[in-house]
Amino acid sequence: MELPVNPPLLPMLAKRVDELPPGEEWIFEPKWDGFRALIFRDGDEILIQSRDEKPLNRYFPELLPPLKEALPARCVLDGEIVIVKDNELDFDLLQLRLHPAASRVNLLSKQTPASVVFFDLLCEGERDLRNEPFQVRRQRLEVLLSSAKPPIHLTPATQDRDLASDWFRRFEGAGFDGVMAKRVSGTYEPNKRVMLKVKHERDCDCVVAGFRWHKKGDRTLVGSLLLGLYDDAGGLQHVGVCASFSTAKRKELVEFLAPYREDAVASHPWKHWAEYATGEEVKRMPGGQSRWSQGKDLSWEPLRAELVVEVAYDHMQGDRFRHTAQFRRWRPDKKPADCTYAQLEVVPPQELAEIFPGGR
Repeated sequence: MELPVNPPLLPMLAKRVDELPPGEEWIFEPKWDGFRALIFRDGDEILIQSRDEKPLNRYFPELLPPLKEALPARCVLDGEIVIVKDNELDFDLLQLRLHPAASRVNLLSKQTPASVVFFDLLCEGERDLRNEPFQVRRQRLEVLLSSAKPPIHLTPATQDRDLASDWFRRFEGAGFDGVMAKRVSGTYEPNKRVMLKVKHERDCDCVVAGFRWHKKGDRTLVGSLLLGLYDDAGGLQHVGVCASFSTAKRKELVEFLAPYREDAVASHPWKHWAEYATGEEVKRMPGGQSRWSQGKDLSWEPLRAELVVEVAYDHMQGDRFRHTAQFRRWRPDKKPADCTYAQLEVVPPQELAEIFPGGR
């Protein structure tokens, strides 16, 4: 490719804040929950690049023809690849696309086709637009995509803070992460956290049923805690992990958790995973290897299911936390049996079509 903006290129990033910023200098957008993607086109050549500079073309073959139809001959756009099912964004279906077998990818591309939602324009023709104000880039992007058809979409945007707050409240049930805020005058700064994001956050009491060692420290540091919630049938389901501890806290946790490691497997609710499960069971094992773990050691150590921890989480994807939960405090006053799905706030899905018109 010979564009004014060539790959590889790291996308511009966002830092988390607690609330939408006030004032007239912001443009707000829904925060899409998908795969971040930079799209480069130079004539017949198109590259879909991931956030970490990897090519994604082979995983989303159904997007190449509509991209050629909708985009100008030479351009670079920033956006998000999403899959919509039953009026909700479905991140699990996106993950299934990262499969080594082309036949499997092609089948999924027909069964659950992906869409692209664009929110920035970095280059058009011979013009590098990264130093233009975001408002200018946004206006040009609106013109460029004015006749685009699904699965190509332009994200909604507004300078109305009240409308953005309404998006934040209403559309979480459809799988949106929150709301983005971008300065009207902001330039495009690759790999810098200059945008703002406001995400949902809630508290939840979970059973700590195991942990993983940190990749450093040779088993002297705890990496993450494995969290569980009891379902209606009384089974303890693995819902995610809690991490992001300081080094001092990781050392402290080794000593704190030691008593709960004793005889942990004997009556552990995940006993069949802990005893060297093989075959299909490994795929369902908490922390088991998957094609997305990229060879990381995700083995785990069982703990007696007696500890309760309060964590903060932002979003549930099915019956699991979509992202890593954050440690808040230990809850010695809570019984593990009280850690059920019933405590979670369930947000009903809002019609995705309200801000994703005409698309899949």
